[in-house]
Amino acid sequence: MKFTKMHGAGNDYVYINGIVEQVEDPANLAVQVSDRHFGIGSDGLILILPSEQADLRMRMFNADGSEAEMCGNGIRCVAKYAYDHGLVDRLRLRIETGNGILPLELFTGKSGRVERVRVNMGTPGLTRAELPMVGPAGAQVISAPLDAGGQDYAITCVSMGNPHCVIYVEDVECFPLAEVGPLIENHPWFPQRINVEFVQIVSPREVIQRTWERGAGETLACGTGASAVAVAGVLTGRGERKIVNHLRGGDLELEWLEAGPVLMTGPAVEVFTGEFNPK
Repeated sequence: MKFTKMHGAGNDYVYINGIVEQVEDPANLAVQVSDRHFGIGSDGLILILPSEQADLRMRMFNADGSEAEMCGNGIRCVAKYAYDHGLVDRLRLRIETGNGILPLELFTGKSGRVERVRVNMGTPGLTRAELPMVGPAGAQVISAPLDAGGQDYAITCVSMGNPHCVIYVEDVECFPLAEVGPLIENHPWFPQRINVEFVQIVSPREVIQRTWERGAGETLACGTGASAVAVAGVLTGRGERKIVNHLRGGDLELEWLEAGPVLMTGPAVEVFTGEFNPK
């Protein structure tokens, strides 16, 4: 099976062109390819598929085989792959995801290949029901207390097609993310688990983020998480609607429009291609 390794701000996935390759058990394949010692090494698997409603469809699987609704860094790479490999010939695309059909704008470099992509991430979900999260279905969660491991954290929760819990900390680099992340990911308040963003404020227009991603652990970037952070900054009065988010794998530009959607702009990079023999 042929594959392409790509990353968006260090959030790396193995991409399979499902138009020509048949994948019968994507959950099992995701576990195999993601292993950084015995596989290719990645945060998960993304399938590029035909769509009856859009230019293409993507399915995204975490490193543990669980399927997620959306991946902001992943969809940028799907768009780059589609243009650079001749699946489409336009710089404006619509890609079907588990969070609906999202519009994208592609930006090429001097080589003619795509270097950056802007994604309309859609309108955030702000209620417990949209996450989902236990409690009153229509209630929002803004700076609400949550006990994890005997420690109280103020959480702000946002759905960007998949669920996110944003926590502000003084020093994100020194924060014990590997200890706290799993406690919140698997907290009984979140029946489908949750992604956790730990955020340090630099200014109202600039933040630093580390991500604990459900089913994958710490990742170098998370596009839906960065979008959730942009929204949480406005909801908590910490940030403006347009920010730069510094993640371990690179920077993303976010803007939460007054009309509702979040726009995310960032890099998309092809690393290498190869062949993999699934077990």
